Amino acid sequence: MAAQSNGNPAECFIKIPNIKFTKLFINGQFVDSVSGKTFETVDPRTEEVITRIAEGGKEDVDLAVKAARDAFDNGPWPRLPGCERRRIMLKFADLIEENTEELAALDAIDGGKLFHFAKTRDIPSAADTFRYYAGAADKIHGETLKMSRELQAYTLREPIGVVGHITPWNFPAQMFSAKVGPSLAAGCTMVVKPAEQTCLSALFYAHLSKLAGIPDGVINVITGYGHTAGAAISSHMDIDKVSFTGSTAVGRLIMQAAATSNLKPVSLELGGKSPVLIFEDADVDKAVDLALLGTLFNKASEFFSFGLNHVYKKYFLAFWPNSKLQNFDILSGRTGSRVFVQEGIYEEFVKELAERVKSWVVGDPFDPDVRQGPQVDKKQYERILSYVEHGKREGATLLAGGKPCDRKGYYIEPTIFADVRDDMIIAKEEIFGPVMSVFRFKTMDEAIKRANATEYGLAAGIVTNDLNIANTVSRSIRAGIVWINCYFAFDRDCPYGGYKLSGFGRDLGMDALDKYLQVKAVATPIYNSPWL
Repeated sequence: MAAQSNGNPAECFIKIPNIKFTKLFINGQFVDSVSGKTFETVDPRTEEVITRIAEGGKEDVDLAVKAARDAFDNGPWPRLPGCERRRIMLKFADLIEENTEELAALDAIDGGKLFHFAKTRDIPSAADTFRYYAGAADKIHGETLKMSRELQAYTLREPIGVVGHITPWNFPAQMFSAKVGPSLAAGCTMVVKPAEQTCLSALFYAHLSKLAGIPDGVINVITGYGHTAGAAISSHMDIDKVSFTGSTAVGRLIMQAAATSNLKPVSLELGGKSPVLIFEDADVDKAVDLALLGTLFNKASEFFSFGLNHVYKKYFLAFWPNSKLQNFDILSGRTGSRVFVQEGIYEEFVKELAERVKSWVVGDPFDPDVRQGPQVDKKQYERILSYVEHGKREGATLLAGGKPCDRKGYYIEPTIFADVRDDMIIAKEEIFGPVMSVFRFKTMDEAIKRANATEYGLAAGIVTNDLNIANTVSRSIRAGIVWINCYFAFDRDCPYGGYKLSGFGRDLGMDALDKYLQVKAVATPIYNSPWL
């Protein structure tokens, strides 16, 4: 059983911030929803209501889109020199960094994020992502074309227009920066709908954007539910592009809405059931550390981090002073919930895994000794527990966990199943919680085939000391990113996205800019050409 923290209240670790912003942010102002409706946001640590937030609906989306459209068609942002957009975005990044502690605390009370990780990594990484794209704002260029006829031509890369961003709950800071950063650099205006579970920091970012000098109407934030506010964004005739991160089921609905409205392009980063393939030549201690990190870190809802710094590494090693990962890249990424272990080391791996998880401390995310906080809300908490029951009923061997923690809040013990079969529900469906499934395999070809036997294709990990195995498997796995002898090795320079039902389009890197730009060709005849 994993250790539980029963320490002092969170207030002993950090002062809980006062909630300053709970209204919609439209055209540079915080306003009530048209309907006057609000909804509760709940602290997953205590199951108590934090505050009530304005519930945006279709009418509010209409107002936000109108503001964004006017800012795009008539406002300064798309017309500013890139260097001026860069200056303002750098100011925005500085303001985020100046408010790191408050933003980290908001994500801890709103979504159960580990405060110290948010403070040392998530929020600074979000600020640096804005700096990264600020550096791109004045480097967006077209091409001069060598034509086959007597013509001169060139291309322009222009902002696509008004963008709708719909973000998930698991990484509020980084998802906001990964989507808003490149679209700002491109010169777009936007309407952002954060997940209803984690709205508080998005509204704070909206406040900081105004302080930074981003013109009114460029960033609008509509809080509310997916089936109302999110649906209105997806189907809106005056939104030119939608970027969504979330479930595959909702991604399908967004594509349908976009297709039946104004045929707007969409980019989707969707679900995953990512495999980690551990070969028998690997160091078992290192492999166990990677498997635990890949499955349990951030409650197994980890998407990505945008850079490893000494503070983050120091904090991780404080958790795991004897970790074998000290020379590995240990950044957060897509959960590796299917762990395939070659039969030669399977028994040793499983035994060490069961022993190591006992020290995984679950508790209040403000407690610096805690490695796993609560699940984001009651719905997700109950969903994860239902999958755990499926695993038990289907005959998988329960190595650890398998039940709620004995305390108030949405806490679940880290759960590990061994001897999992490919046809089990826990092997096929995305759980998005601290549940690991361990499989046994014999040959490399078998491992590749079983790893690819999923409708998803977001990420994969390979643990081996054999270069031939690493090269063969990495080229054979159908996933958007493959990590060799590391996991969660993300960087803001590295594009990220999925294959198959894990979506299409890429966040991060310069590739992300392409989502928010369109290419215009301009051609003119050369003097005395037959075209005159």
